[in-house]
Amino acid sequence: MLDILVYEEKQQAAAGETGPCLEYLLQHKILETLCTLGKAEYPPGMRQQVLQFFSKVLAQVQHPLLHYLNVHRPVQKLLRLGGTVPGSLTEKEEVQFTTVLCSKIQQDPALLTYILEKGRVALKARENLLLLVSVASQAAATYLVQSSPCCPAIVEHLCQLYQSLPSSLDPADIAALEGISWRLPSAPSDEASFPGKEALAAFLGWFDYCDHLITEAHTVVSDALAKAVAEKLFVEILQPQLLHVSEQSVLTSTALLTVMLRQLRSPALLQEAVAFLLGMDQQPAAPEDSPRTLCAHLIRHCDHLSDEISIATLRLFEELLQKPHEQIVRSLILCYLEGRPYVARGSPEPESYEDTLDLEEDPYFTDSFLDSGFQPSAKPPPAPATNPDGKTAVTEIVNRVLSLSFLCLVPEEAKTSAFLEETGYDTYVHDAYGLFQECSSRVTPWGWPLAPPPLDPHEPEQPFFEGPFLQMLFDRMSRILEQPYSLNLQVTSVLSRLALFPHPLIHEYLLDPYTNLAPGCRSLFSVLVRVIGDLMQRIQRVPQFPGKLLLVRRQLMGQVPGEQLDHQTFLQGVVVLEEFCKELAAIAFVKFPPHSPHLHLSKPREGHV
Repeated sequence: MLDILVYEEKQQAAAGETGPCLEYLLQHKILETLCTLGKAEYPPGMRQQVLQFFSKVLAQVQHPLLHYLNVHRPVQKLLRLGGTVPGSLTEKEEVQFTTVLCSKIQQDPALLTYILEKGRVALKARENLLLLVSVASQAAATYLVQSSPCCPAIVEHLCQLYQSLPSSLDPADIAALEGISWRLPSAPSDEASFPGKEALAAFLGWFDYCDHLITEAHTVVSDALAKAVAEKLFVEILQPQLLHVSEQSVLTSTALLTVMLRQLRSPALLQEAVAFLLGMDQQPAAPEDSPRTLCAHLIRHCDHLSDEISIATLRLFEELLQKPHEQIVRSLILCYLEGRPYVARGSPEPESYEDTLDLEEDPYFTDSFLDSGFQPSAKPPPAPATNPDGKTAVTEIVNRVLSLSFLCLVPEEAKTSAFLEETGYDTYVHDAYGLFQECSSRVTPWGWPLAPPPLDPHEPEQPFFEGPFLQMLFDRMSRILEQPYSLNLQVTSVLSRLALFPHPLIHEYLLDPYTNLAPGCRSLFSVLVRVIGDLMQRIQRVPQFPGKLLLVRRQLMGQVPGEQLDHQTFLQGVVVLEEFCKELAAIAFVKFPPHSPHLHLSKPREGHV
């Protein structure tokens, strides 16, 4: 057949027409039939013969063929057959067939649309590259890194896709685009379209592929590729954009970095991302330090004049706090809490919880708590088994007290939950329980202590600085009654993420209102107390405050149409404050810290629990 086709073409060259033999081949789907026989290997060895025939026909027949349906469809089927079995006897013919196709596409790039079927060729190439980089041989991995353009080519393509993104991308569109995978790099069709959507999907799809390569590759290849991504994309391209004077540049790059962190799974690339964002210096910053590192600049962006930049950067940190890397929590929080310098020295720690907390005298534990919306959950999270010494039962009571301390912070005149069918506390407890279990599972390998180290009462007090990250969050929290609603939601969301960490120092500093703070120190609870004091004064200056507050809450819940009111920012801040205190109460309730520094419980008296 091949000889006949070639001879016929030479005879018809002058006329420039399709000969009858070629027309017969196309009309009677001869190539389809051959492809079917090759796939079935009938007779044995037929696949090899079919691959050779296709290669020679495409190479020797000069008439354009690939745009015909009865040619490119069997070509696609043959491509899908290739590489399905490792060590196939037809590997040589498969490579030759692919080479001929690539040559044809090089001559006429428009033919690519006839060969690609949902990106199957590109997908097959990516799958094969994954197999290649995962080769266990140290020598092969070293050769790939040192003597091939593999890593530079992969990262160069990633950078090109990033730089092709339109500068006008909306951060909200970037954050909303989900479900992008290297196996399905196109954007989901059911999502709303926006300018730059396909370019963004292509970049995120390739980034996901790089992440998978780094996960699956030999350690030598994995480390080299991760470092190349960090150097070429993070440092050379992203960092200048994050530090740019243009607000649009900062917004877009921050949103893109956030969605990259969300997709990132490989430990090697996560290590590079953490080093890029937080730096390698583990020394705690001093209050007077000027921002020298990228992390310091990003923390300042969280308190930016532009609320959009502040929200976008807070989202970046919230995403970062959910990654399984201990250095993130240690650099941002723990290195400042170690040694417990926020606790007042000079008096010994109590031997029992009763020494520090008298429920009858506690200003936050009153009979009115039942009116504050605190009701036991209909399906409470399972409680741990009671220890032989009875500590668990007492600890649960203590935990409820800590929870009530936050529930009762907001005065009754500033609450609106009582006017609604659902107070929302049960939902907070349910959500907090799930998030806490997830967080605990993530940090288990880090070997955190169960209890904070004991204090030496004779040790002199050390100056305490909560660190730039907590300082920024506390400053933002102190202005909750003056900030936009969306910004307040993001600030409280980050603080909630921090409060979930099961480290005893974090729990003590953020969730224990009975910690005896050193002079000049503040905690999350003390910041909230000051906000409540400000709230009580400002309530007097808002006429018809209860009615307006309830109206604003219903507006935020979508129950009534939105309309502009006087003091609207303040009223929205009050609603967020109430909900945040309920959320903190729920977190304190589900964390159940049996080793709190106040819980050196003595054995209960006989006949008592």
